[in-house]
Amino acid sequence: MGGGATDASTAPPYSLPPSLFMPEDILFCVDIGPESGRQMRVSGPKGNNVLTRLDAIKQALLLFAHAKLTMCMDHRFAFSYLGSSFSMVKEFTNNIKSVAEVVRTLTTPDVLSEDVDITKLFEVANCEGNKSRALGHLFRVVLIYCRSSVWPQYKWPAKQKTFTMDVVYLHDKPGPDNCPQLVYDALGDAAEQVSEHVSYIFETGQGLTRILFRHMCILLAHPIQRCAQDDIDMPKPVVKRVLPGGGDGTMGEERAVISNLFKH
Repeated sequence: MGGGATDASTAPPYSLPPSLFMPEDILFCVDIGPESGRQMRVSGPKGNNVLTRLDAIKQALLLFAHAKLTMCMDHRFAFSYLGSSFSMVKEFTNNIKSVAEVVRTLTTPDVLSEDVDITKLFEVANCEGNKSRALGHLFRVVLIYCRSSVWPQYKWPAKQKTFTMDVVYLHDKPGPDNCPQLVYDALGDAAEQVSEHVSYIFETGQGLTRILFRHMCILLAHPIQRCAQDDIDMPKPVVKRVLPGGGDGTMGEERAVISNLFKH
């Protein structure tokens, strides 16, 4: 056959370049503004239940911490929040009980300033990132943002990159009173400006908890071991399963249900 394709028998074996594994120090920053009290839907066999965004975020944080520590007990987590300003809640720990206790303390305040500045978040991340580097750890910020009409302000040197920042953006649908696209663009610019390694930014305005959990599962990926976000090819829709007996694997209702799990 023509076309210059490389024969599988002569293709060089694939190898991953050796590198030193670096445990992660991950600082979660949760937006606890009033919009974190918006409702999200939980689809299940008994119908749709309702959680607030903040309640869903708490579940997602615990899911993430359990999964990450299952991979390596040397990973550590710290917690902070965005209200009217940035505040630290808990220093770094790899104790899952301590993580759960801190997560449960996050609440939505009744009154909040509309403006939000994340410069202090970057300053703390820069300082802690240098400490983590000295320990042989990689520092990452995961910002979970919930405001649909207020984009974060910050002042930061263009070439100062000592950590990596991922963003999960939960927002309302576009309307006269909000502009989630402008907020998303501002968050993406911020992540690109400060990040040392590949960063991800995910968003959803669907109000479905499973999408938040899906995003958090993808963020389990170590920043040094990631592909570019545009190259992410998961999750894949399941439309057919080949049966051991060689049948076509058509699954009727089961196939439809599984496929729908991956739809927004």
